[in-house]
Amino acid sequence: MNQNNFKALVVEEQNDQFIRRIKNKTIDDLPAGDLLIKVHYSSLNYKDALSATGNKGVTRNYPHTPGIDAAGIIVESSNPKFSINEKVIVTSYDLGMNTSGGFSEYIRVPSEWAVSLPEGMSMQEAMIIGTAGLTAGMSVYRLTEHVKPEDGKIIVSGATGGVGILSIAILAKLGYNVVAITGKEKERNDLINLGASEVILRKDFELEDKRPMLKTQFAGGIDTVGGPILDNIIKSTQAMGVVTCCGNVASIKLNLTVFPFILRGISLVGIDSQNYPMRYREIVWNKLAKDWKPKKMMDIYTEISLEELNEKIDLILQGKLKGRTVLKFDA
Repeated sequence: MNQNNFKALVVEEQNDQFIRRIKNKTIDDLPAGDLLIKVHYSSLNYKDALSATGNKGVTRNYPHTPGIDAAGIIVESSNPKFSINEKVIVTSYDLGMNTSGGFSEYIRVPSEWAVSLPEGMSMQEAMIIGTAGLTAGMSVYRLTEHVKPEDGKIIVSGATGGVGILSIAILAKLGYNVVAITGKEKERNDLINLGASEVILRKDFELEDKRPMLKTQFAGGIDTVGGPILDNIIKSTQAMGVVTCCGNVASIKLNLTVFPFILRGISLVGIDSQNYPMRYREIVWNKLAKDWKPKKMMDIYTEISLEELNEKIDLILQGKLKGRTVLKFDA
């Protein structure tokens, strides 16, 4: 396809309604940036769905093309660090939020947002991992700095979401004993097959307990939801354990005393994948390409076309998508 005329999903605001349609665009429509990239793969995240439905907390101005993830090949570069025909990954920063994103056959971005595709990883694999997997990798990286497999169980919440699935897969490959929390009982067997040794239903774990600390059960945890579940993970973590948190879909508040932190020395580590420092991104991406690459990566994604994307956006908002959804563009 001629790069001067390409397809993208465009969200437009019309009479207080947000309309999604595939439109033809040109390179001149793209924002400023020193890298022009032909996108081969992208992926669908919950934040993309919010942007695609007019959430002004994610995207301020429309028309807009969502897509916080992209993997592709450089077509133009004014930065000597990157070469034409080099394969790169772009995730988070402002991509797909207020900068035209990966649901487009071309993107133009600042070179500071790009990571060279690591050896041992395909562009398709990079988008199966995507922002969700990068967030999982960051969480695992911070957790494993202090907690070893022999220290005890690791609990992961939001286990059927993108971050949860990839966290379980990575931890299991590294030899950790993983406990999964999910609200979807029918997914129990899939989580066990992914690497979890035990599955706890959300309704059984999120019950409020006003005691300042609970019986220790876990050496650490990766929380993706916040609220009472994060409260109970922290209160159930053993001395010197580490808990990471990256989401707040349940609540932005913690209902805790300082006792778990003072009396047990627990560390709570926040994970912000959007603005994570580049030097750590490169470390995590290279680990994900090699030792941390999930064994069953090809079992945790569905591949779709640009024409199928609109339907999948509705499904992810309804909580009906399972695993990762990868968008493939025609070569």
